[in-house]
Amino acid sequence: MRTRAGQILHTALEKRFPEKRLFLRSDTETRFIRLKSETQLIAWAGSVLVVGWAIVATAIILMDSIGAGNFRAQAQRDKMIYEERLSAISSERDNRAAEAIAAQQRFNSALEQISIMQTELLASEDRRRELETGLEVVHATMSTIMREREALKSELATVLASADDGNGLSRSGAVSEEMNGTVEILADALAQTAAERDLIAADAEFAIDRASELELELRLMEDRNDEIFRQLEEAMLVSVEPLDNMFRAAGLNTDNLIEQVRRGYSGTGGPLTPLSFSTMGGEPDPQAERANRILDSMDRINLYRIAAERAPFDMPVKSNFRFTSGFGMRWGRLHAGTDFAAPIGTPIYATADGVVTSAGWSSGYGRLIKIQHEFGIETRYAHLNAIRVEVGQRVSRGQRIGDMGNSGRSTGPHLHYEVRVGGEPVNPMIYIRAGRDVF
Repeated sequence: MRTRAGQILHTALEKRFPEKRLFLRSDTETRFIRLKSETQLIAWAGSVLVVGWAIVATAIILMDSIGAGNFRAQAQRDKMIYEERLSAISSERDNRAAEAIAAQQRFNSALEQISIMQTELLASEDRRRELETGLEVVHATMSTIMREREALKSELATVLASADDGNGLSRSGAVSEEMNGTVEILADALAQTAAERDLIAADAEFAIDRASELELELRLMEDRNDEIFRQLEEAMLVSVEPLDNMFRAAGLNTDNLIEQVRRGYSGTGGPLTPLSFSTMGGEPDPQAERANRILDSMDRINLYRIAAERAPFDMPVKSNFRFTSGFGMRWGRLHAGTDFAAPIGTPIYATADGVVTSAGWSSGYGRLIKIQHEFGIETRYAHLNAIRVEVGQRVSRGQRIGDMGNSGRSTGPHLHYEVRVGGEPVNPMIYIRAGRDVF
């Protein structure tokens, strides 16, 4: 059965691939090679495989070339999008800087208005006290004159009664002359008293009119002061709320932060000193309380400004850069900072006021700078090419401290930037984003 099947297969191959002979002729002899059907089938199959492999390989190469072109085009598009994003971020940063300058100008204007308002309030208080004193003197003088007038009337009535008494008719002429002299003296005194009374009445009427004018002036001044207070309260709300949100977004307790800064700046005096008016045991002056609340808000802004200089809300790189790695787990390990890639030599800046605690080589960090700030915050700047500060040096926010490099365990020029609170690493972008909304 097998032989018959093989014969059938051979016959079929003979029809498709008939046996051929390949003659090889030389000068002395002629040889031939017989190509069986099976041999031709194997050669044909091998040729098909080689051609198929060539086609597949060519297709793969073409697909790789097309894919590489698409990847380069995508990379170019990503680069353009990133550059546009950088431009937008730069514009936003400039806008925030302009807003910060405008806020500072509003703050200075508010200080000037508070000083003017305090002067006007003190002047109005002095005028009110002078008016009250003048009215008290007028009332006391009128009371004294009225008592003297009544006493003179009583004395005159007594003298006249004595003159009309029957016993008086029998007195001598000397007594009558004496009585007449006394009556004339009393009449003169009464005339003088009446004149003084009229003068005091005129002064009192003038004082009442003047008091009405002062009362109207005081009401107008209170209305003007109320408008000033309202504008200042709105300005304080607009200025304080973004700062509150900035520190809260960074995870800082604003009350503890303000108290800590206040302890370091505990001197008193100046335009932010609370107003104090004597109330003579009465209710506190609502205007003074309102002014003191505004002064408290202004003092809070000033303390926030000091605190903001000492917390890392600024960017460590101000030139063009790109983010290459963020905070979080990477390859099974915590990447404790944020990476900013830029050319070697790009300036690196301190993100807050502080003291340099380390400046040198540190294993995988390469050239490393550590700066200790207030509130238990530390920043680290790694893989530097050059260090421009020394240990123990006090630096300010925005001061250049080094140059970007590729030292330590690094695959390319970049800055590895860390923020640590109480020794524990936190995401630096929390502080950068919080500060970007204000500065």
